[in-house]
Amino acid sequence: MGGSAWPRNRYRASHGSSGSASRWTLTAVAAPAVASATAADAAVITVATTQPAAGSQLGELILPGNVQANYEAPIYARTSGYLKRWLVDIGTPVKAGQLLAEIDSPEVDQQLRQAQADLATAEANQKIADLTAERWRNLRATDSVSKQEADEKISLAASGDAQMQAARANVQRLRELSGFEKVIAPFDGVVTARSTDVGRLIAAGENTGPALFRVADMHRLRLYVSVPQTYAAVMKPGLKADLLFPDRPGKTYVATLDSTSSAIDVATRTLLAQLVIDNKNGELLPGAYAEVHFKLPPGAGAVSYKLPANVLLFRSDGMHVGTVDANNRVVLKAVEVGRDYGSDVEIVHGLDTDDKVILSPPDSLTDGLAVRVASPAKPTRVSKS
Repeated sequence: MGGSAWPRNRYRASHGSSGSASRWTLTAVAAPAVASATAADAAVITVATTQPAAGSQLGELILPGNVQANYEAPIYARTSGYLKRWLVDIGTPVKAGQLLAEIDSPEVDQQLRQAQADLATAEANQKIADLTAERWRNLRATDSVSKQEADEKISLAASGDAQMQAARANVQRLRELSGFEKVIAPFDGVVTARSTDVGRLIAAGENTGPALFRVADMHRLRLYVSVPQTYAAVMKPGLKADLLFPDRPGKTYVATLDSTSSAIDVATRTLLAQLVIDNKNGELLPGAYAEVHFKLPPGAGAVSYKLPANVLLFRSDGMHVGTVDANNRVVLKAVEVGRDYGSDVEIVHGLDTDDKVILSPPDSLTDGLAVRVASPAKPTRVSKS
């Protein structure tokens, strides 16, 4: 009884008072088709879309930068010994050639004295050899001695002269090595580090310990920025940039692009750019972080678009976004992402201004999929009390 009630009820609803059998037959056949269409309509996903917001044509590019001194050198010892005294500390301005410290090196001093004695011996021997050679030349002129004997004496004098020159060179070497007991500044600058103290054992060479001092020339600074490949073409010498420093709030400094590496780093796909900053007043410090605002020429590069970060689809062949065409079909577009603002991202390639981009697309989204575009939400009016 329960199973046969529905057809009769359905019949009555369609038949009415006329009792037509043809109307009953049509209704019974149309019911499954209506249910199928309803299910297919429910299977179509509803998506929300947004329009790409066109950004300025690369009017300003903001990147992080690292500041370095114009010249910066670690000062190592060139002779071994003990630190006798140091004369400058961190933050001390120095001039080129100024004495920074002295090293007590008794071994080198002793070697120098020995070399000087060896030189005196070589000079005395050379003097005797020269006199002997001259006498044998005179005897050879009168045939008093053989040519062989005369040549031997002359050769001994020449050999003695070579030994004297070697001894003199050794004295000069040790004298210069002894001169390295005085550690001097290589250029005008400021002492930024001191890693030694009185009485410390000093070993000569760069790989035998920390540098004694570090001196930096800060009257002009260099700033290094890694520029994305998208903007590499506009990085030309002379390009201006504004610099903002966390330790100098409210102040803006101007830097000029000096040169680039002329090569893209394969690991980061960036171009290394070097800027120069005038720092005659010494306000800025090497090693500082700076926010670099490049003033790019109008019309340089392609138009970029700003979109919410939730539009991105991560696929094996790269980054994509889903768009909806005029027939409400999905079109997946490969895109290139520029800067990441957190909640928003910059799309520098792959989109047009009139594209309808799908927000929060499901991972199952495919090309050609039929979708229903949701109507934009109407703004809610807030009544004033």
